[in-house]
Amino acid sequence: MSIFLTLAVVIGALICFIFEWFPVDFTAICVALALMVFGLVTPEEGISGFGNSATITVMAMFILSAGISRTGAIGSLRDLLLKWGGKSATQQILVMGFLVGPISAFINNTAVVAIFLPIVEDWCRKRGISPSKMLLPLSFVTILGGMLTLIGTSTNVLASGVSKQLGYGEFGLFQFTILGIFTFTIGIFYLAFAAPILLPDRLSSQEGSLSEDYQLKDYITELLITPRSSLINKTLRDTEIQRKFDIDVLEIVRNDTHFPQPLGDKVLNAGDILLVRSGKDELLKIRDEKGLELLADVKFENQAIETELNTGSEKIAEVLILSNSRVIGSTLKDLRFRQRYNATVIAIRRGEELLRQRLGKVPLKFGDLLLVQGPKESFLGLQTTRELLVLEQRDVENLRQDKAWISIAITLGVILTAAFTPFPILVSSLAGVVLMVLTGCLKPGEIYGSVRWDVIFLLAGLIPLGIAMDKSGATQWLADSLLSLGGNLSGYWILLFFFVITSLITEILSNNASVVLLLPIAVKVAVSLNLNPYAFMYAVTFAASNSFLTPIGYQTNTMVYGPGGYKFTDFVRLGGPLNLIMMLVTPLLIVWLYGLKVS
Repeated sequence: MSIFLTLAVVIGALICFIFEWFPVDFTAICVALALMVFGLVTPEEGISGFGNSATITVMAMFILSAGISRTGAIGSLRDLLLKWGGKSATQQILVMGFLVGPISAFINNTAVVAIFLPIVEDWCRKRGISPSKMLLPLSFVTILGGMLTLIGTSTNVLASGVSKQLGYGEFGLFQFTILGIFTFTIGIFYLAFAAPILLPDRLSSQEGSLSEDYQLKDYITELLITPRSSLINKTLRDTEIQRKFDIDVLEIVRNDTHFPQPLGDKVLNAGDILLVRSGKDELLKIRDEKGLELLADVKFENQAIETELNTGSEKIAEVLILSNSRVIGSTLKDLRFRQRYNATVIAIRRGEELLRQRLGKVPLKFGDLLLVQGPKESFLGLQTTRELLVLEQRDVENLRQDKAWISIAITLGVILTAAFTPFPILVSSLAGVVLMVLTGCLKPGEIYGSVRWDVIFLLAGLIPLGIAMDKSGATQWLADSLLSLGGNLSGYWILLFFFVITSLITEILSNNASVVLLLPIAVKVAVSLNLNPYAFMYAVTFAASNSFLTPIGYQTNTMVYGPGGYKFTDFVRLGGPLNLIMMLVTPLLIVWLYGLKVS
């Protein structure tokens, strides 16, 4: 019965993960609760994930990554990328790979992508290359680089924790680095030569083409307030036109004078021209009801729109919703986005989907790209928030650049201490967090905002599942079932089977869930066949990060989905062969480097 109940919880979790009925961290907490209610784990075991060394280590690494980011230490490499990148996408991918990959081995890869995304976009504009040729390789490079060390991804740290639970001890910091170097190098050269060929030009490669990318010429219009209009002598707020109609007033023009936001208290006069974002149907409604006139003789071209929206103190820019953002699940109307940030969202890009109507009612998602218009000062607030990323060079942001070398020294100290002293990575990383604050690289209040709490709760909720799988006998039962089905296969084919099945599961669940579920089963199968358990642990760990097929399998893939204007098929086109290469190469490398049989 305990095996049945445990597997029922697992299946329920799989269904919730696949259909995304709830956020993954909420689903994980529900899993832990169900295990406690059914008596499959004790209450102490049910909450043990919050005190697990893997969970705390991952949390500390998020904070260290924030310290590096806030001091601008990584951003200083932009000059090297621009200097050595050359004129071709192939050369740029190689240079980017060998710069970004090693950084991702020690710094959280979502932070690395957040820093390099605007840098790569800027390089693409200057070289006349579509960003869609470069951004997906950027994501894949950070995934490959994360497999160079133990702390490269939360998945590696979790796998190390599971290894300790199984009695094999925690992984060393560089325990599988040699394997990671081989897979990283193979992946880099594949991307450098395949991406320019396989990835289409999804976005314009010309500088200053936001209006064309978002097809704004059909949605940005001028409205003239006629002498018969009911809006005369009322403030824009009192007219309530932005509440009653699907319309956003971006600017008011009066006698060649452009009034920027905030516009709510601006009294409207006859002859004023309103620059608005709206669909054709809504424009006809407001024209007839409010006595306005469409300036149909003004035929905006894309460059003219961009010039109009960037006049004087106004500007437009793209803003990416990050994975730890509290705006996820809310609408622009719920957030009172215009009032909060003194800026207006005029379009939303969600992968290949482009939304330009009824934006206030659209629930926001991680990876959404917002085209925002407003005063230049408003983007200062957007740039300093840790939940939104303005995709432009952050020359206006007040980075603590005088602390850059201190943050690098602290991170190197954490790495060297974990590698060459008896102190585990948990202790050295927490010491690094304390030093980041004491030296001023981070402010105490910034610690909590730098942690990916969804990942922390996901780990904390899944770790009890691994305990329940072991206690109930479900892991042993599944291992015995696999042995009965494939007991006559050679060790290599069984190793390959676990790599393939983990790669497939991580695409529809999460890499962390794949490790928790499959790593214990793989170890029990290895022990039963007198095979090297470490070989199987490495296979599952590497396969869990072998996520190149979909935009939702890995956080960095989701981050570049909108900015690159990608379609779902683009991930399959470039990532499918890379997945296949890793499936064929990694198990062979594991057998060669670590051996398959127990000596």
